[in-house]
Amino acid sequence: MSSNDQREIDEVTGTDTTGHDWDGIKELNNPLPRWWLWSFYFTIVWGVAYSIAYPAWPMVSSATAGLLGYSTRAEVAQDIARFEDANAEISAQLASADLGTLAENEELSRFATSAGGAVFRNNCSQCHGSGAAGFTGYPNLLDDDWLWGGDFENIEYTIRHGIRNEEDWDARYSEMTAYDEIFSNDEVDQVVQYVRQISGQEHDATMAEAGTELFLNNCAACHGDNGMGSRDLGAPNLTDAIWLYGGDLASLEETVRYARFGVMPPWGERLTEAEIKAVTAYVHQLGGGE
Repeated sequence: MSSNDQREIDEVTGTDTTGHDWDGIKELNNPLPRWWLWSFYFTIVWGVAYSIAYPAWPMVSSATAGLLGYSTRAEVAQDIARFEDANAEISAQLASADLGTLAENEELSRFATSAGGAVFRNNCSQCHGSGAAGFTGYPNLLDDDWLWGGDFENIEYTIRHGIRNEEDWDARYSEMTAYDEIFSNDEVDQVVQYVRQISGQEHDATMAEAGTELFLNNCAACHGDNGMGSRDLGAPNLTDAIWLYGGDLASLEETVRYARFGVMPPWGERLTEAEIKAVTAYVHQLGGGE
């Protein structure tokens, strides 16, 4: 009897089976098309050749370089260098420009704003947001509420040196006192109610009156007798509706008890002179520049 006579034929499809059976389910003997198999073999050969020729396999600290030495990083670096060379002349003009008179040179002003937007998105948007509206603890750069001043000179200084960092000795610096161990719980509540009063929020008038003297004796040195703050000290205005860390009861209580200490890194060593002036011009024109 021939092997063909020993084949088991599936009753439903009329196709012979391979003899494999899983819980009554039999595998049909349907070989893959030749063209598909050769295509599959070709992809295997192509994949092996590609992984040898190009960077592919991850190692401990890098990846295999590939015989052709191709690098996407090198391509990007070449593109960056090409554009830097193309913009070298106008970048040099911007580096030496007086930002106060930048608007008089329309071409240079457009370049500064465009280049500054790119610098901002690459380096500043992580904290201030892609639209520069900020987050809790990160200032909104669209309004006119500036802790250290919003003219060209002050914006540039802040970008160049940062705030309360340990990298640049010229960084802007101020430190709020934490009153958790200085004020009693009642005194904390009284100061909070006074701050809510001067900022036009709902408050307990009796407690706010008791907090007046506490504020004048402890807080006015930085925030002023009227609570409108001081840009020389980076002390925020407490009378408006703009809050860096929140103006609700819980947020104000935490601020009074434990203080706030936001840090901004210096960019003077990270960015070129042209980039610093470009991002200064960009931030200034967002809407809150003075």
